[in-house]
Amino acid sequence: MPTALITGITGQDGAYLAQFLLERGYAVCGLLRRSASAEVVGERLRRLGILERLKLIDGDIIDLSSVLRIVEAVQPDEVYNLAAQSFVHASWQQPLLTGMATGLGAVNMLEAVRLIRPGARFYQASSSEMFGKAQAPVQNERTPFYPRSPYGAAKLYAHWMTVNYRESFGLHASSGILFNHESPLRGIEFVTRKISNGVALIKLGLASELRLGNLDARRDWGHARDYVRAMWLMLHQDTPDDYVIATGRDASIRDFCQLAFAHVGLDWQDHVRVDTHLLRPAEVEALHGDAGKARQRLGWQPTVTLEELVAEMVDADIARHQGRAVLTTAG
Repeated sequence: MPTALITGITGQDGAYLAQFLLERGYAVCGLLRRSASAEVVGERLRRLGILERLKLIDGDIIDLSSVLRIVEAVQPDEVYNLAAQSFVHASWQQPLLTGMATGLGAVNMLEAVRLIRPGARFYQASSSEMFGKAQAPVQNERTPFYPRSPYGAAKLYAHWMTVNYRESFGLHASSGILFNHESPLRGIEFVTRKISNGVALIKLGLASELRLGNLDARRDWGHARDYVRAMWLMLHQDTPDDYVIATGRDASIRDFCQLAFAHVGLDWQDHVRVDTHLLRPAEVEALHGDAGKARQRLGWQPTVTLEELVAEMVDADIARHQGRAVLTTAG
């Protein structure tokens, strides 16, 4: 039975990855950062029905001593570093925390693997936000990086350090340059989930409008379940490398709104309002990925369309709020 260690296991990607690995017979351990909300920290894992099948260990990727202790105790065959301060908008308010968790945290994990478990295979969660002010209409592994946020810059540091550990110490370390990937498990602070949740509230009569920032920003959106499969495939190649993971289709936030409202029979223009306070200090206007290398070498391709993704997210949020709507109507 192979053993996997996942940082960020309580997040969207960590939860789906844990489920994916358990289905393949892995023993799965997760690094758990304790917080004041510890009683709800495993909610995504609980929703997937896997919380009781995991081993969660207290630690923090910012604290090298705890990372060393955990790698020593777990002796993992595979390490997936998904932990980060991953909300782009918040990275301007918390640039130092973002740099430590998203950037230096990855190096702590790499160093622990190098010192204690050098034969383990390592995955680093890189991001399309590293492309930022995109230097080509469609981005692949050869496109120059130009991050436009503290989050993107921190991810770029972690990405290049992964390359350096691979080339300097011979680690089997790969990075997935993942474009935007969503699901019903996405945090409510992210725009796609904000839209699906807003649509659900409006459809059920619990709200009347949805306030958003830049509707013209374009992203390449896929489903998180498809993307965690790509992570696993990378670690099962003979040679470590870096891969863009994307659908190859981009759409605007306006398009996402239109699909979400149309799914419940509403016109988005009747409910969406632009709020300039929600605009980023430096916008990333468009990201559009080319996953040709992943298709060719990994045999990977997405299985969920944008329309299917939007419908799944809206339906999940409607189901979540329906009980509340009944109580409100009864009151």
